[in-house]
Amino acid sequence: MKNEIIDISYWNLIIALASIAFPLFLFWYYKIRIIKDVLISVVRMIVQLSLVAIYLGWIFEHNNLWINIAWVIIMVLVGVFDTIKRIHVSLRYFLLSFVLSSFITISIVDTFFLGYIIELDYLFDARYFIPITGMILGNTMSHNIVGLTVYLNELREKNEFYYFLLTHTNSKKIAQGYFIKKAIKAGLNPLIASMSVIGLISLPGMMTGQILGGSSPVIAIKYQIMIMIAIFIGCSLSLFLGIQASNFIIFDSMGQMHLNKKLLS
Repeated sequence: MKNEIIDISYWNLIIALASIAFPLFLFWYYKIRIIKDVLISVVRMIVQLSLVAIYLGWIFEHNNLWINIAWVIIMVLVGVFDTIKRIHVSLRYFLLSFVLSSFITISIVDTFFLGYIIELDYLFDARYFIPITGMILGNTMSHNIVGLTVYLNELREKNEFYYFLLTHTNSKKIAQGYFIKKAIKAGLNPLIASMSVIGLISLPGMMTGQILGGSSPVIAIKYQIMIMIAIFIGCSLSLFLGIQASNFIIFDSMGQMHLNKKLLS
């Protein structure tokens, strides 16, 4: 039995892309105004993935320490900029704290999982360092957006309740803790739900890719378990650090909230 991956011809790929016409027809028929957004997203996906194929091939070929680190820095900055944009806070006040939170997260997670669990001789090996870091960053970004959005919205909408807790407990930790708990649960619940059904109703991308690449299912499963644990730890740590970093900006030393227009985009 051959372990070679069956290539997809460009013509068949074009046919696959053309099949998107079916859901687009449904959107048009029912007057669901997302056709333009879908088309833009598909075009962007094609362009971005085509560029990925080019520059990742070049990065893997050179496997240079500084090039690999530079690419991870770019991924971190793109993720942070997108997070700040989507949670509607000021780039000026939140950029540095979120960047530091991301770097602390990936430094801890990558060092442990790449260096100790996988036992790489070269921790910054591009074929492990970049894809695994990318998966961690991609997931942390999406869960940070959910968790931080809930956190900031709750503080804005229930600021009187915050001051009630602060006044009656005389504790910033307790007053802020109520909102932090809600944010952590909101941010991580989708990931927890996904972990609970993984392998039952879906095969994860990393596991599927390794099987298609010729790896045995056992090896693929071990890697998938490792990456899911890494993602969960990364998301938990990143969200917690993001909230704590936000607190340094939002609250003063007395626990007074300064979530004004200056901090919001």
